Amino acid sequence: MYEELYKRVNSFLKKYPFTIAFRVGQHLKVLDKHLNLGEEVIYIFPAQKNYNVFDIFSTCVIAFTNKRIIIAQKKVIPGYRLISITPDLFNDFQVYKGIIFGKLHIDTVKEVVQLSDLDPRSLREIETNLSDYLLREKPKIMKTQKGTR
Repeated sequence: MYEELYKRVNSFLKKYPFTIAFRVGQHLKVLDKHLNLGEEVIYIFPAQKNYNVFDIFSTCVIAFTNKRIIIAQKKVIPGYRLISITPDLFNDFQVYKGIIFGKLHIDTVKEVVQLSDLDPRSLREIETNLSDYLLREKPKIMKTQKGTR
């Protein structure tokens, strides 16, 4: 699975070369370790998870799976960070296009996840895949929740 994910991220970076991403392979290992049985990656891309566009040392990989959104980040020192956003915790998102870079803010029940240093040309593709993901997955969760009440 790791090799396939690596090819997909590299393909994204070749298509959108202004996206800033470092140590992608290390972040993908964290993601690969936390994919559950039967969970498949629908869309994947790298970005910087930070609040400051000039902080370029917080690369992570973001994967939309058939069950959740996963943000995986391997730290330089031992350890890693993994954020899992299930569709029921997802509120909405915003896309920002600047002169040099683009940003994506994912609003969840608990926090706003800010992803930056994206090639501005990639924003349309990311937005389309995220919208499609939400339109497909959110109704499934809502239907399941109504059935348990």
